[in-house]
Amino acid sequence: MKPMSDDGLPSRLADGIGRAGFRKWYERELLSCHAYMLLCFLSVIGLLSSIEAFRGASTEDQLTNVLFVVVCATIGLWALRRYLYLLMRAEGIANQANCPDCGTYGRFSVVATNHGGAETQVCCRKCTRKWVITDTE
Repeated sequence: MKPMSDDGLPSRLADGIGRAGFRKWYERELLSCHAYMLLCFLSVIGLLSSIEAFRGASTEDQLTNVLFVVVCATIGLWALRRYLYLLMRAEGIANQANCPDCGTYGRFSVVATNHGGAETQVCCRKCTRKWVITDTE
């Protein structure tokens, strides 16, 4: 059974952790955010290449290079913002994954979600202590 939020919709955090477990969920979150970092890096390479090609080019080619610079800069800034957001979100949730009683890291099961999926109640598999993980999303 999928954990439901107060409004009856499945929570993204609770669904991801419940389906794959916390450690796999965390690994996937880090992989996806680092894919945005790679996109940002590639857009910087495209940006620098367009700037380099700008020198000594004809007027028509210069206008095309200006367009490429704008597109690469836009994609790069978007990818950087997305990378930082996803990384901070994953780290914020990972910092709450320790059981308050026994200190076990990442070994819990999802019990319920509250406040539209922003809070996920979890239960430690070792000592059965319940606590709430707050999602910043």
